[in-house]
Amino acid sequence: MRLESGLVDRARAGDLAAFEALVSPLIESASQLARAILRDWHEAEDAVQEATFKAWRAVARLRDDTTSLRPWYLTIVANEARSRRRGRWWNVIRLAEPRSDFHGPGPEEHASQSVDLERAMRRLSDRERLILFMHYYLDLPLDEIGRVLGLSTQGVKSRMYRATRSMRPALRCQEGL
Repeated sequence: MRLESGLVDRARAGDLAAFEALVSPLIESASQLARAILRDWHEAEDAVQEATFKAWRAVARLRDDTTSLRPWYLTIVANEARSRRRGRWWNVIRLAEPRSDFHGPGPEEHASQSVDLERAMRRLSDRERLILFMHYYLDLPLDEIGRVLGLSTQGVKSRMYRATRSMRPALRCQEGL
């Protein structure tokens, strides 16, 4: 998303409508990112709301050479979500929620593959899982993922390679069954 200079200037001056025009297209991907980190839609919504408020307070400090608002905003969202995970009450036992993406019985094989992929993803570190999610689900380019996570593009590439390589044996084992 290329920034419109006028909107950024108006947002910096305190124009809420201009800030909303800049951030609104990013809310869905921010919610998905927070959900990937927190694994709870309600917490993710709260994290995005708080992150949006923090972004509003920080928009005046947005650098003049910023060409895309997405990595800046998603960094704030990711930091807020990680902060919530480190929170004191995060580790309280929670009841499992039913999957919200399940829309009824589907082909058994598809469900099995989905479970296998989820199981393989759970074995990854939070950072590896986040990199794969941002790249394959949110379709972020590697340089933006690097900016969100504070890594170089090459660092993102190598972590993504290691993550996919570590998932392959578990997925191959399931294919052979």
